[in-house]
Amino acid sequence: MAETCSCTCNCDASEILIFPCSGSSNVGQIANQAGVELTKAGVGKMFCLAGIGGHVDSFIESAKGAKRIVAIDGCPVQCAKKTLEHAGLTITDYILVTGEGITKNHDFDLQTDDVKKICDKIKANLGDG
Repeated sequence: MAETCSCTCNCDASEILIFPCSGSSNVGQIANQAGVELTKAGVGKMFCLAGIGGHVDSFIESAKGAKRIVAIDGCPVQCAKKTLEHAGLTITDYILVTGEGITKNHDFDLQTDDVKKICDKIKANLGDG
């Protein structure tokens, strides 16, 4: 069962859409796993970045109805951010995994502490809203 979010955001979890990168490096997979964990915890709802990138109208329209859009990028290439912006969506909350001191590599044995660090940062950001 999902935990309730302890952050102070006034949004319902269904009004917060989370778009993580799921790139082919550790930081892309940390971003993706953070999206999964935040969804499981009831913080927001992970949404399909590929559907946005594919210009699926129903996905874009659903995203436009969100009160907050969280983009989680793994590295400075910023694929999640660029995909959302290209579709005309406004990102309200953004985090860059490598910007949090996590080094990009191609080791897919993710560190639980790294995922937790990103989740905690996003929860803190949402609490400011």
